[in-house]
Amino acid sequence: MTEFRGERLQIMLSPEELAVVDDFRFRNRMPTRAAAVRELLKLGLASTTGAAGSDMKSANYGVFGRGPGSHRETDS
Repeated sequence: MTEFRGERLQIMLSPEELAVVDDFRFRNRMPTRAAAVRELLKLGLASTTGAAGSDMKSANYGVFGRGPGSHRETDS
């Protein structure tokens, strides 16, 4: 049975984030990056229990921090 995927989601990743996705993909013998991202999304959604409070900012949801001069330079 083929799943219909009618919606495209485009995201931008840092080189470090892409390396993490690729490592997961190859470690789990997945055929594509898209398959790895779908699996990571499924695992992440299954593991959440609503722990993110209303005080969380969108900048807190990256895989890695940013360097000096970025909008994430300070952790506040």
